[in-house]
Amino acid sequence: MELINFCRAHGILIDSPPPIGVWRRYPTDDHPNKRNGAVKFMGDHAFVQNHAMDTEVSVWQPDTPVKIDRAKIARDLQAVEDKRRADQREAANKAAFIMKSCQLGRHDYLKRKGFPDAEGYIWVHEGKQFLILPMRVQGHLVGCQMIDQEGGKKFLYGQRTSNAEIKIDNGGVDILCEGYATALSIQSVLKRFKRRYVIHVCFSAGNMKKIAADLKPGIVVADNDASGTGERVAKEIGWKYWMSDVVGEDANDTHVRLGNFQFGQSLLKVL
Repeated sequence: MELINFCRAHGILIDSPPPIGVWRRYPTDDHPNKRNGAVKFMGDHAFVQNHAMDTEVSVWQPDTPVKIDRAKIARDLQAVEDKRRADQREAANKAAFIMKSCQLGRHDYLKRKGFPDAEGYIWVHEGKQFLILPMRVQGHLVGCQMIDQEGGKKFLYGQRTSNAEIKIDNGGVDILCEGYATALSIQSVLKRFKRRYVIHVCFSAGNMKKIAADLKPGIVVADNDASGTGERVAKEIGWKYWMSDVVGEDANDTHVRLGNFQFGQSLLKVL
């Protein structure tokens, strides 16, 4: 019950501990229809994170010592690690298969984001068109984000997401952002103003922090989340940052609302 209460204090809706050694996703108070909560139970402690609010993992430990079979837990953890690695290999192979099956084309998601003429990798599966965003770690394909025509997003089962990114490289300052549409907005205005860039699409605020650790200081383009996560991570990274003054907006929302010139002027003030 201590662990359950700890999780609920982080806004994670959980009724019982997950199996030992396995990250399990749960709904949260603020997003009950999603699974932004993550819990990994280790027998005598647990790791807990609400991805919508927490950029770091919190550690739970019981108030009183717990008797556990450490040899069995070690075996269980090794089995979990073996499966994790196998799942990552399978996801990377599936991503490679999907990429080979793609054709360049336009997509409804890009049109709604203000880029009706932009082309992306399109994969047709079971009669639906998916925009495929290849995700790489140090140049190696590890998975992909799939975006359907309604804007629904998902990753491949078991794929690696930590330190995974899309890099749009024009030989300039490093710019971190969360989403692909935001990256296209940044690219659009910087090309207009003839500025060079290396845009890193990080897919989450927490992952921006991980990717920043291996880069020289640049710019963070943060989402103005109602939770404050985007700005908090930008401050933790310690770089200069741009953020919309409208709660709930990301840079693409601002770009669509203001247009190239006004959004570009706003961004250039930070650059």
